[in-house]
Amino acid sequence: MGTSIRWTARMRALLRRWQGAPLTWLIVGGFVLMVAMAIGTALTVDRFRQNAIESGRDSLENSVRLLARHFDREFADFAVLQKSVIAELESHGIESADVFRSEMATLAMHEVLRAKASGWSDVAGANVFDAGGVLINSSRRWPVADISVADRDYFNRLRNDPATQEEIEVVPGRLGNGPAIVFARRVSGPHGEFLGMVSRAITPDQLESFFASSGLGEESSIAMHHQNGQLLARIPHVDAMIGENFRNGTPEQRAVFERTFVTTQLASPIDGKDRIVASRLLTGEPLVVVATKSLDATLATWRTQTKFFVFVAVLSIGLLVLTLFLIFRQMTNRLSVEKQRLDTAMNTMTQGLLMFDQDQRLIVCNRRYIEMYGLSTGVVKPGAYFRDVIQHRYDTGSFHGDVDAYCDDILDNVGRTQSAIVETADGRLIEVKNQPGAAGGWLATHDDVSERIRADERIAHMAHYDALTDLPNRVLMRGHLERRIAELAQGKPFAILYIDVDEFKGVNDSLGHEVGDELLRQVANRLRACVSGNDLVARLGGDEFAIIKAGTCDEAELTNLADNILTALRTPVNCKGQEIPTDASIGIAIAPDHGDNLDDLLKRADLAMYAAKTEGRGTFRIFIPEYDAKARQRRQLELDLRQALTRGEFEVHYQPLVDLAANVVTGCEALLRWRHPERGMVSPADFIPVAEDTGLIGEIGEWVLRQACTEAASWPGDIHIAVNVSPVQFRSRTLALKVAAALAESGLSPDRLELEVTETVLIRDDEEALTILQQLRELGVRIALDDFGTGYSSLSYLHRFPFDKIKIDRSFISDIGQSEDSSPIVQAVVHMAAARRMATTAEGVETEAQREVLRQLGCSQMQGWLFSPAVPAAKLKQLLSKQAAAA
Repeated sequence: MGTSIRWTARMRALLRRWQGAPLTWLIVGGFVLMVAMAIGTALTVDRFRQNAIESGRDSLENSVRLLARHFDREFADFAVLQKSVIAELESHGIESADVFRSEMATLAMHEVLRAKASGWSDVAGANVFDAGGVLINSSRRWPVADISVADRDYFNRLRNDPATQEEIEVVPGRLGNGPAIVFARRVSGPHGEFLGMVSRAITPDQLESFFASSGLGEESSIAMHHQNGQLLARIPHVDAMIGENFRNGTPEQRAVFERTFVTTQLASPIDGKDRIVASRLLTGEPLVVVATKSLDATLATWRTQTKFFVFVAVLSIGLLVLTLFLIFRQMTNRLSVEKQRLDTAMNTMTQGLLMFDQDQRLIVCNRRYIEMYGLSTGVVKPGAYFRDVIQHRYDTGSFHGDVDAYCDDILDNVGRTQSAIVETADGRLIEVKNQPGAAGGWLATHDDVSERIRADERIAHMAHYDALTDLPNRVLMRGHLERRIAELAQGKPFAILYIDVDEFKGVNDSLGHEVGDELLRQVANRLRACVSGNDLVARLGGDEFAIIKAGTCDEAELTNLADNILTALRTPVNCKGQEIPTDASIGIAIAPDHGDNLDDLLKRADLAMYAAKTEGRGTFRIFIPEYDAKARQRRQLELDLRQALTRGEFEVHYQPLVDLAANVVTGCEALLRWRHPERGMVSPADFIPVAEDTGLIGEIGEWVLRQACTEAASWPGDIHIAVNVSPVQFRSRTLALKVAAALAESGLSPDRLELEVTETVLIRDDEEALTILQQLRELGVRIALDDFGTGYSSLSYLHRFPFDKIKIDRSFISDIGQSEDSSPIVQAVVHMAAARRMATTAEGVETEAQREVLRQLGCSQMQGWLFSPAVPAAKLKQLLSKQAAAA
């Protein structure tokens, strides 16, 4: 606002100088401005004219370029027939014109011509003429008409000049209506003697119909000429011009037929108008495409623009003259208007504004300042002293403090810009700025920034606190940790507890995000209740929280805190009417025992939490160095695993599935093995979890599926192959497509493939799982439920999902045959499977006693070391061969 006031002052001074300036200067300035406008208009008009001509040239160039490209392709295709016919004729090895006439004037040759010319559009088809110019054969009719072209110039040129192989000429039609453009090619004997010619013809109409589609506009033309100047076709069409030679004339006109590409401006030899001309010579034929447009038509739009610009220029000059005339009359009124505008602007400002002169007298005060503090306009008015204004504020209760001290401080710093935020008695925050004036004095603004500051505070809060739980977020936690680390030098230890809510994703997926959010809020409240005021509880994102425990490095105290947290979290949470049991995994890192670097401490707390998860969940672990080593080993294993597939380090071994009744192998399970070049054979228990966590299991599982199907296709037709499908593969929603692709690639019959899935794929989204299983069943493959009884087993799965087989986990097989063994459980599973027409396979059979008990219980199949471990494909084929030989 101060800038606006200073601008107004300068404007007033300028107006005073103008009042005393000679009238001549104003007239000269106006005249110069009018001349500049006229010159500018002329230059603009001329530039637009050049642009219009350039645009017309570009349009014509593009048109002839496209037309030439089109006709190059068309005439190349058009010549294919003639060349193929000539090649056919010359292949006969004819050495004389008489022999040529006798052999070519046959019905058989007519059939050859008719077959080759089928599908081509022209006037008279392909025609063969003898050395005398007489028509001896045609693709259109048999017998042929009595026609001679001996009088045609193109025939004589072909006959008399062995170097000429092709002629193009427009002639009066004999084989069609109206003129025709003839494409004639010479037929030569083995020694170059003239035997005859093959001709084809099209009408100018055929070319002109395509010209018409280019849409060049009014006063435009498109023509095709022979390079010798003869006009073959043109739009607009003029019968008398077809066949006329236009190569005569100026060098510029002749250049149209001589150069490959020409763009120029010529006087038309047809209508005498100045025209823009663009031409292009075809690459395959001695033909030229020429497009023209009259200069008048090209400049039509420019003329309209010129009229508009001239009108605007004249109008502008007239307005300038009128302005110069009125400016003197408006001088006094303008000053008055400027003052009114200044007053209006000041009184509509959102800021309170005061201006004092060098004598501390008030010059300007707007209405906002009076209203902001509830002051009297009888006291706060131009001429009032600064101290009187502040005293009036004190008297009315809008100023608190020592009036004299405040005024002295302001006056002592009048030459410097000052800014301060003060709070009024009613809680408003006012920003006061004092800026020095150009001629002494100062300008003061009072701005109510209450809303802005509180909004900034809200934004700052949102940037550092979690919106769902109102706990500090990761950013605020890192700042807090940096301060704690700085205090380590003062002997103030602390600990970080990383807390991950177990099975939270299952709650979100099954009960919805509203319930999940409420659960996180309840967890946050319980964590707050477990710590003291000096400790920090933060939400890191998702289901992860952290506690910064200050002032301790005692493991016993931290263990007690972790136990308290787990106890608090295990109490079921009521979320929108749902009783939800919760648990958590906690990792603890202690500073400085486990490091004094922020990122290292966070990483070690995370490693400890991961250890708690992998060792059973629902517990806590304090960081030990072995966790770091395990993490490095896992990272290295992950890196090696990413390269193993491309390096061909994976192998598929096969464990036989034995029919317990017939004691024969009826199938095999494909099991993945990793032969590491340095570690040797890596246990699947080590690398399969890593592959699942990183998502590599999808690519690896697809490779195992293809490999197993390919290998099984070479086995006897009664041997099935079983392939495990991981939950990651199952959730990809493209499993059925990949199975179909593997079957198609290998040629394996779908009924020989059995896919083994675990209960894990069913509990997350059983509707989606049912859809995928139905897709697999529609392919014809079999579905087996693997490791039955070890997870969240539910009898409803056996009813709802289309399983063909249940695999009984080895944990139920190991104690069969002993006292209080698992035989009743196995018996129950076998009976349930039989009732649902499902087969059963017992895993991990290692003794004869186990096999005998399983046979008595009615189990269908067994697999285990008793019969054979998983073996490479070559060894399995030997086993199958022995079985086939013994059968």
